[in-house]
Amino acid sequence: MNIDSALKKLTRTMKALSDPSRVRILKYLQHRSGMCVCELTALLHISQPTVSKHLKLLEETGFVESSKEGLWVNYALARHSENPFAAAMLRELSSWLEEEPAIQEELVRAHRVRREVVTGRQSIPAT
Repeated sequence: MNIDSALKKLTRTMKALSDPSRVRILKYLQHRSGMCVCELTALLHISQPTVSKHLKLLEETGFVESSKEGLWVNYALARHSENPFAAAMLRELSSWLEEEPAIQEELVRAHRVRREVVTGRQSIPAT
């Protein structure tokens, strides 16, 4: 890789983290692997196409990977990113923002959201 392509790759990788929603997606996936677009849409309170665009960029830059399971496309943090810049940032991710109360609250919500409930394929249990 020449210097220009390396700089482009680094810049694109850094830009992938320049949006708060994308950073939130990474934090959710750090704590709960295998989330689908509908679950992330419910957590982020943004449109499904916007979440899909964020995931596409995160996948293209080596932060996340996807796998199909029946009707669902599940997203997880990339285990073996081919992008060395993304791989390095993912190693550091575990300590980022962990002590922030707002992040902790969101992570609790992330563990509660379920695709079957979000999509209406199952009724919400009574509390």
